[in-house]
Amino acid sequence: MVLVLGAALTLVGCGNKIDVRTVGETEGLYIDVGDLKYQVQISRIINPYDLEDRTYLRGLPAGTLPPKADEAWFGVWLRVQNTTSGQTFDTAEDFEIVDTQENTFEPLDFGFEDNPFAYSARPLGPNAILPNVQEPAGQGPVQGSLLLFKLTNETLQNRPLEFRIINPKNPEDVGIVDLDV
Repeated sequence: MVLVLGAALTLVGCGNKIDVRTVGETEGLYIDVGDLKYQVQISRIINPYDLEDRTYLRGLPAGTLPPKADEAWFGVWLRVQNTTSGQTFDTAEDFEIVDTQENTFEPLDFGFEDNPFAYSARPLGPNAILPNVQEPAGQGPVQGSLLLFKLTNETLQNRPLEFRIINPKNPEDVGIVDLDV
């Protein structure tokens, strides 16, 4: 009887731990992509007429057109963590948002130099977090680096939207987070 009870307790204790998570059913969960942990802090439509949101749109490349009548700016704020104690790893460079109709959108490329909130792929050292707490993006209320998309209004209706993070070392390794739109 004692052996059966001991075995049952062992099984219960082991069943709650998730070692590797590659799919997040909601924002806020850490997912594993390659050797790093990624977390979508928040995602939302960006209003260019709002004072705070205008700051997020700084640094767009010359010639970037504003969204058309059937489009909207959409931001995904991302946090990346290296939980190892001895290695440096490259953060992801490739991301996508995919709707239920398989429409795919990639983030706009704008530089970290011109916008301190913009996500910039870089090597991430041991026990480090991106954005760094010494950077404006790490000190702000969201504490995430911005990936900026231009989505169609139709896509915003084709939910759930999947945010895909592609491993820079292995493009077959993709982490997915369902965005809370």
